[in-house]
Amino acid sequence: MPASRLIILSVAVAAAGGAGYVAKNMVAAPPPQVTVESGPKAPAVALQDVLVLSGDVPMGNPLENNIAWQSWPADGINANFITRAAEPEALEKLKGSVARMTMYTGEPLRRSKLIGEGQSFMSSILPSGMRAVATAISADTSAGGFILPNDFVDVIMTRKADASGGGTGFNTETILKNIRVLAIDQTIQEDEEGKKTRVGQTATLELTPRQAEIITVAQQMADRLTLALRAISDTQEKNVDEADYLVSGNGRRGTVRLIKSGEVSEVGARK
Repeated sequence: MPASRLIILSVAVAAAGGAGYVAKNMVAAPPPQVTVESGPKAPAVALQDVLVLSGDVPMGNPLENNIAWQSWPADGINANFITRAAEPEALEKLKGSVARMTMYTGEPLRRSKLIGEGQSFMSSILPSGMRAVATAISADTSAGGFILPNDFVDVIMTRKADASGGGTGFNTETILKNIRVLAIDQTIQEDEEGKKTRVGQTATLELTPRQAEIITVAQQMADRLTLALRAISDTQEKNVDEADYLVSGNGRRGTVRLIKSGEVSEVGARK
């Protein structure tokens, strides 16, 4: 066979082999096999239904339809939360409960923020050991109506000075300091629109038993009691002075404190 034909035949065989190799590599690989699992896949995080606020509830208002069950990570649930697993009837039972403090959308409901059955609202928000005492106020004795529940005030007593010398005047003294206002009339919180122009006639103050005695005596002695609004930055002030002289103290026995014509005196108690 001539050499030229051998060369042509060799080239043809080589070309056929190369074409076969290229064709083999161009064939698409078969798609991966998909395995379909039967049944729903378990969640990566364990969940429990927790009773949460579905709407804002102002202090003193019933919960009504502002609560709902919501899935919550089981690891984030503490003993104060109300769960469907532990109390399946809680949603219906607690709709009529009243909030001791303002609660907001999305927070878990806690019984510590609700008024207990049979309790009045004021007694439920009053801290242990404290007393609620009402005193008369007006626009000119309450910072022009700008004092609101949960503000802190000083109580100032004003009375006429002794006119024996022929002169007239007034004596003024701050008898209580840094006192929390619980309510103005029957309002126990600022209104939703933030209005601060409503003027009440009675302020209910949060007092210790000793302070309650002091203001009771002052109400009998004073021509006027004035509430002075304090700055919010001063509300942490402690150990403030009080008009202790208005009530009997120091463990003394056998004396009675008398108030006559605006003057205070002590006399021995009769046995």
